Amino acid sequence: MKLLIKNGRVVHPVTGAVLLQDILVEDGRIAVLERGLPAEAGETIDASGLAVAPGLVDMHVHLRDPGLTYKEDILTGCAAAARGGVTSMACMADTSPAIDRPEQVAYIRARARQANGVEVYPVAALSLGLRGEEPTDAEALKAAGAVALSDDGNNVDNANLMRDVLIRTRQLGLPVLCHCEDTSMVSGRAVNEGSVSRKLWLEGRPAIAEEIMVMRDAMLAEETGSGVHICHVSTARSVDIIRKMKKKGAPITCETCPQYFTLTEDEVLTQGALARVDPPLRTRKDIQAVVAGLKDGTIDAIASDHAPHSPEEKARPLSRAPSGMIGLETSLAVALTQLYHTKKMDLPAIIRRMSTTPADILGLARGHMSLGAMADLVIFDPDEVWTVDPDQFASKARNTPFAGRKLRGKVKYTIAKGKIIYRDGG
Repeated sequence: MKLLIKNGRVVHPVTGAVLLQDILVEDGRIAVLERGLPAEAGETIDASGLAVAPGLVDMHVHLRDPGLTYKEDILTGCAAAARGGVTSMACMADTSPAIDRPEQVAYIRARARQANGVEVYPVAALSLGLRGEEPTDAEALKAAGAVALSDDGNNVDNANLMRDVLIRTRQLGLPVLCHCEDTSMVSGRAVNEGSVSRKLWLEGRPAIAEEIMVMRDAMLAEETGSGVHICHVSTARSVDIIRKMKKKGAPITCETCPQYFTLTEDEVLTQGALARVDPPLRTRKDIQAVVAGLKDGTIDAIASDHAPHSPEEKARPLSRAPSGMIGLETSLAVALTQLYHTKKMDLPAIIRRMSTTPADILGLARGHMSLGAMADLVIFDPDEVWTVDPDQFASKARNTPFAGRKLRGKVKYTIAKGKIIYRDGG
């Protein structure tokens, strides 16, 4: 089947170019990239005034399947991904049971094949049951289809266990994704340690709890030579540590999330548990450092950390509500609003951090705009203003602090393997 996309502003994240081009898709791959192609395809999309880019690769998503499907499942998560322009995503292991055995990896892959065409890549647990005590069988998990290991949601406090896993995964070429917060400093604490925690008379999660573990895991990466990826970077000093360790040659990469370059801890005062995330929302100074890290390449990727919860769970008091917010359907729009329309970053740089680089970190053949590449594409209007309405989401969950906000940049089409899987208003 052929698909022709005409008159779009094609974003090339690797070269940094934005070109007026047509794209001919044949058999699920990009066959031709030129101007003025004749309209002879099976279906034609007129992308005049729109941007066309590689489909987003969200490398940090919680799908809650198996075991917690009242929050989300693989099918609804894939539907939410399509609405947000995400064509590939890596799902974390904090399910029930945890994704710590090959059969659980196989379940996710089989279930995803029943979805809409969004590619789902399982991230398997680093330790059995996410308990940080015994390592999982990395070889078997990789053979089953896991693309990385992570105990995300839990810090691996045992440095010897982390070091042993890194030595093993280096031989396998399997990245390790690290949730960096010292458990002893954050357990049971809901918000950043600072003015808001003091105002609410709550114990806070100090920035140093993240920074200590960022430094530890960066040093372990340097010592073992194994690739370490730091998840959801949120503090100014974390950015500085990563910048310095990269300059020393440590094999580390990192990501941040839209909330960490958009929202401050003050959001908790008006939104309560909807603004409770781990790590917590920080200060304006931290936001500025995260943006600087994105601009200079210290921060490699932008991921949603899509973390769905039920309305009943998020209605609990702040100190007892679960942490996390959903983001699959808003991550691109928030990035465009906060980074592109403020002239902090251009379109290729944003797409590179949301598509090409995440795919490269995970070793996926995705995220590239080139001849022969898989035709995973997102077509969006970078200027369209819309209001976030969680009731219109495809996700089962509604827990977003962006509800009611006006964002600038809207997905119009999502294409996976050459097939249109979402069209705005369709």
